[in-house]
Amino acid sequence: MGNILWIASYPKSGNTWVRTFLQNYLANKNKPVDINTLHQESIDEVKSFRYQPFINEGQSTVELSLEEVCALRPMVQAQIAAAAPATVFVKTHNFQGEYKGYPLHNWQVSSGAIYVVRNPLDVAVSLKHYFDYSYDEAIAYMAANMAGTPNEPENVPQVVSSWSNHVKSWTQEGGRNMLTLRYEDMLTNPQKAFRKVESLLGLKKDVKRLAKAIRFSSFKQLESQESNAGFMEKHENAGRFFRKGKVGQWRDELSEKQIKRLIVDHEEQMRRFKYIPKGY
Repeated sequence: MGNILWIASYPKSGNTWVRTFLQNYLANKNKPVDINTLHQESIDEVKSFRYQPFINEGQSTVELSLEEVCALRPMVQAQIAAAAPATVFVKTHNFQGEYKGYPLHNWQVSSGAIYVVRNPLDVAVSLKHYFDYSYDEAIAYMAANMAGTPNEPENVPQVVSSWSNHVKSWTQEGGRNMLTLRYEDMLTNPQKAFRKVESLLGLKKDVKRLAKAIRFSSFKQLESQESNAGFMEKHENAGRFFRKGKVGQWRDELSEKQIKRLIVDHEEQMRRFKYIPKGY
C-alpha cells in the first residue's frame, strides 16, 4: 500500500507545471515526457470512474448530490493509496477542509502536499481566458465561498471555495509534510523553488537532473507540445491550456476598479504572500 502526496492549488495557479516537473524529474529521460501522459503518474482525483465502484450498479455519478460525492471521497482516496506501490501524486483543486462533515482530503492515507499559490490578480486573467468568463465574472467566482466545479459525466464536482479561503486552508497549518511554493518564485528562480520539491521528496541534490527537469517542463516546452498534439486536460471553453504563463498580465488587462475589487476581496492573503501592488 502506498500513500498520497497532494499537488494542490487554486485553479490556474501552476498545478500542471509542478506535475510536469515531477514526472520529468522522476522519469529522468533524455527527452521531455508527453504532457498527455501526466495522468498516468499524477492522478486526477475527480475522475468519475474512480467513484463508480462505490455507487449502485446502473447509477451515474452525475445523479449524486455534492454531499453524496463528498461522502465517497475518503473511500476513493483510500483506494488510490491502496493501489499504489509507494507515494502517488494526486492533483486537487479542493480547498483543504470539510464539506458537510466530510473531509475533502483523506489524511489517513496522505503523506503531505505541495501547494502552489499565485497572485490573484493574474489568476483572474487566466480564469477569464480559460473558462471564457468576463473579468467581472472571474472576479466574482474568486470571491464566492461556495465556488466549485460542476458535476459532469467525466468529473465529479470539486469544492474550491474563494481564492482567499483556498489559500488560507492549505497554508495556515504547519506540519503534515507541507510545502508552499509561489508561482512567481518558480518563474524567477526555478532552481531554488524546485530544489525544495526535490528535498520534500527526500531526494539527494542532483543539479544536472534538476536542471534538465526544469528545462523539460518549461512553459515554452509545454506550449510547444500543446501546439503539436493538443492537451487532453484542456477545458472545452479554453482556446489554449498553456496561454502565456507570465507574471503581471493584470497590469494590461484589468481596470482600476477590478484591481481594487480583488484587493478588497483578498487583502489578508495577498498581504501574506506579498501580492499587494505598490500604490495600493
